[in-house]
Amino acid sequence: MYKFLKQRLQRRDLFRTTALAALPAFFQRTAAAAPTLKLGANLYQSIGVKPLINARGTFTIISGSTMLPEVRNAMAEASQHYVHIDELMAGIGARLAELTKAEFGMVTCGCSAAITHATAACIAGGNPDLHVRLPNLSGFTKDEVVIPNHSRNVYDAAVRAVGAKIIEAGTAAELEAAFGPRTAMVYILAGPNADSGPLSTKAICEVAKRYNVPVLVDAAAEILTVPNVHLELGATLVSYSGGKCIRGPQTAGMLLGRKDLVRAAWVHSAPHHGYARALKIGKEEAIGMLMAVEMWFQRDHKAEWNNWMARLDYISKKLSATPGVTTSIRQPEGLSNKTPSLVIRWDAAKLGITGRDLARHLYTTEPRIALPTGFERGQGTETGISIVPYMMAEGDEKIVATRIAETLANPPKVAAATTDAPSGDLTGRWDVRIDYLASSSEHVLHLKQNSGGRVEGTHQGDFVSRDLGGTLEGDRVRLNSSYTERHGDSLMFDFQGKLTGDEMTGTLAMGEYLEAKWTAKRHQFRRSA
Repeated sequence: MYKFLKQRLQRRDLFRTTALAALPAFFQRTAAAAPTLKLGANLYQSIGVKPLINARGTFTIISGSTMLPEVRNAMAEASQHYVHIDELMAGIGARLAELTKAEFGMVTCGCSAAITHATAACIAGGNPDLHVRLPNLSGFTKDEVVIPNHSRNVYDAAVRAVGAKIIEAGTAAELEAAFGPRTAMVYILAGPNADSGPLSTKAICEVAKRYNVPVLVDAAAEILTVPNVHLELGATLVSYSGGKCIRGPQTAGMLLGRKDLVRAAWVHSAPHHGYARALKIGKEEAIGMLMAVEMWFQRDHKAEWNNWMARLDYISKKLSATPGVTTSIRQPEGLSNKTPSLVIRWDAAKLGITGRDLARHLYTTEPRIALPTGFERGQGTETGISIVPYMMAEGDEKIVATRIAETLANPPKVAAATTDAPSGDLTGRWDVRIDYLASSSEHVLHLKQNSGGRVEGTHQGDFVSRDLGGTLEGDRVRLNSSYTERHGDSLMFDFQGKLTGDEMTGTLAMGEYLEAKWTAKRHQFRRSA
């Protein structure tokens, strides 16, 4: 045994010596390479990324909000020191309680993580024997989460991530019947659907209280209220995003509510080992989120509102010189994304561009501007766009106003659509292979083509069949299908490619899931003997 250990030590020492001997040469190589990433105004451009002006809102895909200067400073200071993370979270939880008047608080890796940790707390209660088995709930006494139909949404994936079984309720009677001995929690998405009626937050909380079941409200995009409006209505827990109107770190969120459950949620979070290790929150984000909440109670919200209105007024006045353009202010409803917006309308036939095309043009040309998707109204040619000032920086309104006015006055030329006679007939069954980034899948298209090249049919995916439509112009194929899962996830498939005999090939656009390659072969039916 001693001989074995001696050999291991000698080999380890040899490795260390060899590695240390190589270090000077390694550092010489790395020091000689000039960094590509350049700090400053052109930070993103230095790696080929084009920044944009945010006139759309706090959407995660366009990086949410910008952090407050105080948040940035707090994070920089936090990064220079070491702390014990459990002690840090205890301190932050107590301070969040003081600020928000909730029993306790917790900083998480985004609002989605807050929902996941809250669900785990309601199911496992901080018990490590149960924690290490998540999301396998076999043998658990509580494994069901009740969700009213109006609250099913793409973000309830954070509830399902713990392994919970979802029980839906669409009426007051179904809600009552949904509760049982295995019910761990109720999840509600904050919004107009939860504000009134038999399945309002207040009504649901009254039923849940009788069964001693905690209620979590997902208020991701809402403003903070003190006392908290959802806890006042009877909710047990409420979660928020940090990277929206609170203007904390984009990767931070917050859970507020009953102290024992919030503390249990921390047990089930990272850096503790287990299923949620991937949802780790660092000391920098934790302190940054706390500072954002501190600043929420110091910010002049009335002045911010007046600033937003002034920006919209500037854009409106700038566009008033464009014949045929009208503007109006739309005031927000509810607590989510509480900001005014400017609606700009015109006649597409007269100005030669639709709202959708204008929004697309501003997004794809310099300087880039992100807007809500344009719209068309009724059966006529009225069209338009809207402007959301929520996340616009000082001076952005001047750029936005100028670019819209210039584009409306001189719309980009759109190539005239050409319709070639179809080069073949797609009618029949097609066996499709889709090559994703790191996997492939076999789908089936059942198509019927009319004499004008219009195509309709069905698209059978891995699990679900959905309607499909498209065209064949010359040898150019374009087919579209879409469907929405019960919980709100939307899958959109835009097949574009070329027909060559009994084969098709091209690219597949899948929206937020990026692109893939596809090939299809006409299915050859074989007659039985």
